[in-house]
Amino acid sequence: MSLADPAEMPAAFAAAWAARDAGALAALFAEDADFVNVVGIWWEDRAAIERAHAYGLATFFAESRLSVGRVKTRRLAAEVAIVQARFRLTGQRAPDGSTAGPRSTILTFVLARRGPGWLCVAAQNTDVVPGAETHVAGTEGLTAQDYRH
Repeated sequence: MSLADPAEMPAAFAAAWAARDAGALAALFAEDADFVNVVGIWWEDRAAIERAHAYGLATFFAESRLSVGRVKTRRLAAEVAIVQARFRLTGQRAPDGSTAGPRSTILTFVLARRGPGWLCVAAQNTDVVPGAETHVAGTEGLTAQDYRH
């Protein structure tokens, strides 16, 4: 499903998420698209993007809500655009079955004109960690840190 304008990508992504429709979500991406999630898992084609989202939307994201905040669109050329969008995620299921707290992310989408419309060719999701400026690796894994205090 190509988009008429690249700026439509965040709302279309959120709508497919709300419908729990991994096929519709994946259809926003080119066949050879790349998607890197918040922990660095890299899906390298539309089918992999669909499989991963079908799993998540049926399990730990089954009752989640994804809402779009600020959106910034930058046209790099007539055929290429970058769209960055802040999202708020609520209702994620924690491993123990409880409801996890809300998260904020920034999704960066790179879109290319394909025929009459636009498809996403690459996306990367980044968690927003308030009060931190980087991660530090330790024996217990990554910890968000702020060196400014």
